[in-house]
Amino acid sequence: MPRHRGYVFDAYGTLFDVHSVIEAGRQITSDPATLSMVWRGKQLEYTWLRSLMGRYEDFWSVTEAALRHAIRRLGLTATEPQIAQLLDAYLTLACFPEVKDALKRLEGRPLAILSNGSPRMLAAAVASSGLGPLLQHVISVDAVKTYKPSPEVYALGPTALGIPAKDLLFVSSNAWDVAGAKSFGYRVAWCNRTNAAAEELGLRPDYEITRLDQLPLE
Repeated sequence: MPRHRGYVFDAYGTLFDVHSVIEAGRQITSDPATLSMVWRGKQLEYTWLRSLMGRYEDFWSVTEAALRHAIRRLGLTATEPQIAQLLDAYLTLACFPEVKDALKRLEGRPLAILSNGSPRMLAAAVASSGLGPLLQHVISVDAVKTYKPSPEVYALGPTALGIPAKDLLFVSSNAWDVAGAKSFGYRVAWCNRTNAAAEELGLRPDYEITRLDQLPLE
C-alpha cells in the first residue's frame, strides 16, 4: 500500500494563482499588484477574525468585504460594476503552470480540494481551469461554517475520502495552513513558491517543495 493513499490540496495560492486578478485591477489603479496584495491579506484576516468571533459568512462575502476595504485603504475609487468585475475574476483564476501535469502524475489515488472557498466559487474556478476530471472531491468549509485553521475544517478531508488523515498528504502554499493541517494529523507538503520563511508555530511540514510536480509519489 502506498504511503500516501490520497492527496488533499488547498485551492487559493496552491492550485490557483490569486494574483491573477492583477489584470482586472488595472481598471481602477496603476498599481494593481499592491491592490491584489492588500486584498488578499485582508481576505485571510477576515476569515480568521470571523472564525474567532463565531460570525461566519461565506468566502464570497468575505472576499467582497476585503476588496472594499483594500480600495478604501489605498485611497482608490471604484464603481459598483468595477467591483463586480474584480470579484468575478475570482471565478476564473489562472492555475499555476504545472498544476494539470502535477495532478495527472498523481492519478490512481483520490485527489481532493479542501478550501475556504464557497461552493459556487470553487465550482466556477475548477470548471474554468479544466481541473474537474482530475479531482474526485471539491470540499468547501461552508459545510462546517468556519475557516481554516479550524480542526473542524481539516476533518472534512478524511471524512470525504474515507482515509485517515495520517495516510493523506495535505498540500498547501500557505505556511499557516501547513501548520494547521500538520496539527490536525495530516502528512503535509508545503509548496513554498516564494521561498518564504516558515511560521514559528512549532510545526514543520514533512516535505518542502517549490512546484507541485515535485510532490512525492510514495
